[in-house]
Amino acid sequence: MDIGEVARRSGLKPSTLRFYEDKKLIKSTGRNGLRRLFDAEVLERLALIALGRNAGFSLDEIGMMFSPESAGIDRQALSDKADQLDRTIRQLAAMRDGLRHAAKCPEADHLACPTFQRLMALSLDKQRRRTTV
Repeated sequence: MDIGEVARRSGLKPSTLRFYEDKKLIKSTGRNGLRRLFDAEVLERLALIALGRNAGFSLDEIGMMFSPESAGIDRQALSDKADQLDRTIRQLAAMRDGLRHAAKCPEADHLACPTFQRLMALSLDKQRRRTTV
């Protein structure tokens, strides 16, 4: 199928498909004039890429999992990413709960509220971790 059909079926722009090919995440099988051609299996590969991206893997990390040198998907990397997602979920849940509390807080000044203070501290801690990574 040509690049236009792959774009239509995958919902990705042709430029994204060309970028993925440049990064060796997908491979065209030839050309029909100027249009790249792909096997139908490319849609499965694109679904795997989307799954990896949605899980927070970078394209380089995904590429390493797909490389011929790798023995398959790195199960430890998947486990580590799941642990990271668990931490993110806990942080987001705490932020959500803090915001809901702040919206209903009886304190006249949010800065006097201990729960709001914890929300601010959590936000500051998260910001520190982002800048040190």
